[in-house]
Amino acid sequence: MDLSIIRRCRVALAAASLPAALLVGGCTFQDAICGSGDYPVQQVGSTGRQCVPEDEEPPAGWTRYPEGKEPRHVDDEWDVYWRTHTIDQSGNIIQSQ
Repeated sequence: MDLSIIRRCRVALAAASLPAALLVGGCTFQDAICGSGDYPVQQVGSTGRQCVPEDEEPPAGWTRYPEGKEPRHVDDEWDVYWRTHTIDQSGNIIQSQ
């Protein structure tokens, strides 16, 4: 039997089994909240969110998330939390209305 055929079959089988292995292994891919070089900010008094370049301050009416409470990926712990909470003009975390 030709060894090149065996190698091609092994490669094809490995490629075909990768998606199943990722699903069974619990590996997931989450979308980032912001792209590389940006960070998320929240609208003061609202649940609105946008991304700002790392070398810029948030625009007026927007604020940084508290340290350690920044959403990083869609549906992560902090992304879900900030859907129902906001930061008021005094910097306090409050339930959104």
